[in-house]
Amino acid sequence: MMMWPIMMSGIFGGWGIVGMILMFTFWILIITGIILLVFWLIRRVSYPGKDLYYVDKAIEILKERYARGEINREDFERMKKNLS
Repeated sequence: MMMWPIMMSGIFGGWGIVGMILMFTFWILIITGIILLVFWLIRRVSYPGKDLYYVDKAIEILKERYARGEINREDFERMKKNLS
């Protein structure tokens, strides 16, 4: 019971500003994390199981192989269908 007045007095008063800064930083990090999580979830729901960058890159490689004559038209169409 006697500790309460000591803790509320000037003994720990120097932590007031530091504590407020730490608390502000903590909440900013929490809010930023929640916002990033929401954006990540929206992206995953919009494009489930596919990352558009890698699909586009794979199709570009497939087009290059077709242009070089490594694969024929049927293989190209079949592989393109599998990717999309």
